Amino acid sequence: MLPSTLRRLQNISKTFNNNSNNNHHRHPIGKSTTTFLQRNFSSSTKEDEGMQDEYGDMDDSGETFTRTNFKLESGKVLDEVNVRYKTWGTLNENADNAIVVCHALTGNAALDSWWGGLLGPDLPFDTNKYFVVCANVLGSCYGTTGPTSINPTTNNEYASDFPHITVRDSVKAHQELLKDGLNVKSIKSVIGGSMGGMQVLEWMFYGSDFVRTGIPIACGGHHHAWQIAISESQRQAIYADPKYLSGKYSKNDPPHGGLAVARQIAMISYRTHAAYENKFGRERADGKESSDKLDALFSVEGYLHHQGQKFLTRFDPNSYITCTQLMDSHDVGRGRGGEEMALNQLNQPSLIIGIDSDALYPIIEQENLAKNIKNSELHILRSDEGHDGFLLEQVQIAALIEQFLNKYD
Repeated sequence: MLPSTLRRLQNISKTFNNNSNNNHHRHPIGKSTTTFLQRNFSSSTKEDEGMQDEYGDMDDSGETFTRTNFKLESGKVLDEVNVRYKTWGTLNENADNAIVVCHALTGNAALDSWWGGLLGPDLPFDTNKYFVVCANVLGSCYGTTGPTSINPTTNNEYASDFPHITVRDSVKAHQELLKDGLNVKSIKSVIGGSMGGMQVLEWMFYGSDFVRTGIPIACGGHHHAWQIAISESQRQAIYADPKYLSGKYSKNDPPHGGLAVARQIAMISYRTHAAYENKFGRERADGKESSDKLDALFSVEGYLHHQGQKFLTRFDPNSYITCTQLMDSHDVGRGRGGEEMALNQLNQPSLIIGIDSDALYPIIEQENLAKNIKNSELHILRSDEGHDGFLLEQVQIAALIEQFLNKYD
């Protein structure tokens, strides 16, 4: 990290500290700017120049924790569950300096590849102070057991036979990793955005002795019909690909057409009208619009095509279906007397962060969390990036997280 960038993070944090409002107040901070952190956030190609990508290079590297006879919320049992994870820093003598960072839908355990600007000495996820843990969710294709894993009963991939799983199932597997695999006695904070935020909320139900604080970002207490509909439209794109074959597709000829369209739908929902207009407008791929170029590809079309194609190299169609269904399972009120009663049970200090332009998880959802979680504070980021602001606005996110973590040292 450049010294000037670190100083900028510190200056933004100081500015925020000087202007902080009381709990549960909307608190827009900063302006939407392109920073070194954001430019360094992901590898880009010419096709990416119009709009930043959320992730860098992705792989399934890490260590593995194994559990046998893992019972799911549905009552079904997986004979074996492997959890792929990575750690940074050192667990202290009291085993209570852990920070858990939860990834979003298509993320992995490599926190350094997608929130790298927050990880390291003297940064919000300070590896000199904290033992930082990030684990891949159940159902994904980055090392944790999912549709691409071998079913020990059949010695074949689970594929579409992989059972329906929930956010709670995945958090349960991660909790067992922390407690039994890494010998963590207490977690300082659990932090995550989007699907990661849903995991944060489920983590908090393990109680304030085990999870002392939480930072859910850009999510709500349950997946609404709006979000389920968007997820289902993506799944239908995959199902409609003739190569899908009810999920029993050939690894040499998978339903890439459907998966690419699903990714394009997602990329639209993650951003905003303003972001697309500002980045692309009516530009054509070979220049400005004119009467003699009416058949030329719009720049935004080229961008979406590129994003769809790029996604094919890093995600599996069955895993995408499984993980979107996992998100649709999110409902903190299920089995807990309803959402309001469930959230009222939580008493850990929590920092709830929303993004003012988020159309996918609008700020009314974060306001509802803040209303019902007793010891919480709400902050709204100013960004034109929409939902993906939780990944792209790293300077603003860093300032908020760092102040909150320092407050509860």
